Amino acid sequence: MLAKVALELPAGEGFVYEPKWDGLRALVFRTAEGAVIQGRDGKGLNRYFPELEKVLVDQLPRGCTLDGEIVVSGAQGLDPEALQKRIQMAASLIGFLAKKTPSAFVAFDLLAAGGRSTMALPLRERRARLERLLAAANAPLHITPQTTDRAVALDWLQRFQGAGLDGVMAKPADAAYQPAKRTQFKVKHAHTADCVVAGFHWHTDRQEAVGSLLLGLYDADGTLHPVGTASSFSVEMRRALVAELAPLRENALEGHPWRDQIQSAEEKGPWSVGKAQRWEPVRAERVCEVSYEHLLGRRFRDATAFRAWRPDKPARDCGFEQLAVATPAELAQVLTPWVKRD
Repeated sequence: MLAKVALELPAGEGFVYEPKWDGLRALVFRTAEGAVIQGRDGKGLNRYFPELEKVLVDQLPRGCTLDGEIVVSGAQGLDPEALQKRIQMAASLIGFLAKKTPSAFVAFDLLAAGGRSTMALPLRERRARLERLLAAANAPLHITPQTTDRAVALDWLQRFQGAGLDGVMAKPADAAYQPAKRTQFKVKHAHTADCVVAGFHWHTDRQEAVGSLLLGLYDADGTLHPVGTASSFSVEMRRALVAELAPLRENALEGHPWRDQIQSAEEKGPWSVGKAQRWEPVRAERVCEVSYEHLLGRRFRDATAFRAWRPDKPARDCGFEQLAVATPAELAQVLTPWVKRD
């Protein structure tokens, strides 16, 4: 099942609310032979999470199918970066990562039990059966928290920011499980940051429009670090940005903080994505406000959305301290009441 993005949580007795986990969506099939872990694209995931496969075989009864999220925890809580590394690393390193950063599975729906489909049942009934099925389960197998109280869900939405959970789901309590249908709603955390524009990508090799802006933030030592891109511009704005940035391209290489990283069209580097989008430096003087959803370490995990220029803000005032992160203490307070632990 899929979800529509909503600006606020829908109200009404017909909804239940759950945390939106920042992990890897997966189905788990407990067969007579073992456990099959499958991604949203149908790709098998067992080889990436061998430690999880063993737990699922040991704790799940045969004939059940679960929908849920694979997550990895770190010192600061959920660690999407470690999760991404798991599915990008060579097979020879998987065993090492499984011990260093073990994964967990958070179940939020039951698609089959005892070899029979439960997808036609209303969500409230599937949830009751899921709770009975996992009543004796232990970490790293968990069941997601759920509430019918919108006030509690709104509190979750506020407290979960930066804690590895990126919003709240609202699900119709009487709805059947409908694959590929957007019958649910998700309200995601949206953050803003003021970033230095230090370069851009051309939209095409004709160099008539800007494809994306290259963003930077200063650390405490005054070093400007690349943190991501801003994109999704209209056709008109892409063309307007060419004129907007033209004065900043003059003498851009002189003293540019990323001079050593500048690549030619034929070279590959941190900003090079082929000839059509080679990156062009600009003087690191302009500031723009962007909105973002996720961080991956000290970078934006996905492209940000441009909101506005900030001519009133000095570039040197754009630092990492403005990024939203949760402290370990906050994370412990949020996670401990939900998740069943050994």
